[in-house]
Amino acid sequence: MTYQLNKTQLKAELLKCGRDPVYFINNYVKVAHPMKGLIPFNLFPFQEKCVDDFKEHRFNIVLKARQLGLSTTVAGYITWLLLFHRNKNVVVMATKLATASNLVKKVKLAMKSVPDWMAITNIVVDNRNSFELDNGSQVKAISTSGDAGRSEALSLLVIDEAAIIEGLDHLWAGLYPTLSTGGDCIILSTPKGVGNMFHKLYTEAEQGINDFNPIKLPWDVHPERNQAWFDKEIRAMKKTDIAQELLCSFNASGATLIDGDDLQAIFKECSEPRYKTGYDRNLWIWESFDPSQSYFLVADPARGDGADFSTIQIFNTRTMNQAAEYQGKLPIDIFARLILEHAREYGNALTIVENNSIGLSVITKLQEMGHTNLYWSDRSTHEQIDGLVAEEQSGTVCGFTNSVKTRPLILAKLEEFVRNKIIKINSNRLANELKTFVWKDGKAQAMRSYNDDLVMATAIACWIRDTALATSTRESRYTQAMLSAFTSKRTSLDTSVFGMRKTEQAVVLKNRNEKVINLPFFIG
Repeated sequence: MTYQLNKTQLKAELLKCGRDPVYFINNYVKVAHPMKGLIPFNLFPFQEKCVDDFKEHRFNIVLKARQLGLSTTVAGYITWLLLFHRNKNVVVMATKLATASNLVKKVKLAMKSVPDWMAITNIVVDNRNSFELDNGSQVKAISTSGDAGRSEALSLLVIDEAAIIEGLDHLWAGLYPTLSTGGDCIILSTPKGVGNMFHKLYTEAEQGINDFNPIKLPWDVHPERNQAWFDKEIRAMKKTDIAQELLCSFNASGATLIDGDDLQAIFKECSEPRYKTGYDRNLWIWESFDPSQSYFLVADPARGDGADFSTIQIFNTRTMNQAAEYQGKLPIDIFARLILEHAREYGNALTIVENNSIGLSVITKLQEMGHTNLYWSDRSTHEQIDGLVAEEQSGTVCGFTNSVKTRPLILAKLEEFVRNKIIKINSNRLANELKTFVWKDGKAQAMRSYNDDLVMATAIACWIRDTALATSTRESRYTQAMLSAFTSKRTSLDTSVFGMRKTEQAVVLKNRNEKVINLPFFIG
């Protein structure tokens, strides 16, 4: 662009730049290049589309791969906003003040690099983390403290790397009123798993639930990147890093207990239940009782008036197919009755109740109602003990004890069953809980404001299936094999013939179940 323009041309050029931020950035904004110094910022097509969206929509949320120049693009847009508009108040927020300040630094550099004839306003206050113009517009960088930006009346709020901001939900609740006078918002980030506020805002934007315009920018939107570039980049990267930094994948990018690929496989296999029944129609059934199969039931009770849910998981013992599931809030006595009804429905299924404080009350109710197939275990080793023996033996407990010692074991077993495809999960309620069940400070737990009741019941089911029920099945097979191998020998003296003669005959025995077994033995 030549700068040898007359007044009429200059005015027309200023008006054109004021109307079109893409034109302004492409022709007058400069950025710092690490090798080439200060160079013109020529937007790529996907960056131009982003700038147009920033101008057109009040709220924009950007799910992006790394190193796409989006922060610089936002800086160019802020420069245009401050230069051509009066009394604009822009706040840039990030987890670290240095990150937010770096974006403000780019705005300041772009502002100072425009030609003199275009500098229709000047910087009058210049600080490290902020600056103000003589047209009343200003921009400043702040970190994500508890009261960040709450006293401001904002024209534009930019939140950078939003997925890693702790407590973004509370922060957003405080910041949203500052935009009520017509302010805009740009939220941008690479993904960091599911269940966080960034994931919630973006997925709701895709569904049209909130006011945000969703913008997704995976690695290949950049015209200078191809498959060879991608293959080279991922050589030294972990799977979660690839998902986070390049693929814009929420499911595979988080530190979830279940691997992202396994989560995707679970969601593909989920299906609508054949029946929805129960007191509140929250009992979902996929597999009806089959007399040729055996089943077991795990219950995780909760108070009927709290934030947690009472849950039931019923599994086919042999196939580990999820046969039925309940999630709801019921009084203790009604929940106990529901457990008993469906334990009997599935062939008097072995019933394992988590024996927390509420669970003990449920167990007592089940015993009063005459349930005869409750799970008992040794208090110290957690090994299963026959109910009749346990009632007369000290150191035993009815139900499963979910403690600091057993919790890591049952969760590890759940992960193992999912990874090795031993378990068949049909419920999307359970799948959604697994999405938000993450590692935090070395402990696997539900993300804040999410539940894990279905997950914990399923984890107990996997542990019971692999320990008590697997052992019971093996012992049954061993006993049967031993009975089948029994032989008996009897010798008698025949005085009519010298010595002994052996004649093979058969004897009929009956086992404990009155099943006839033909066993060979020898008579001498």
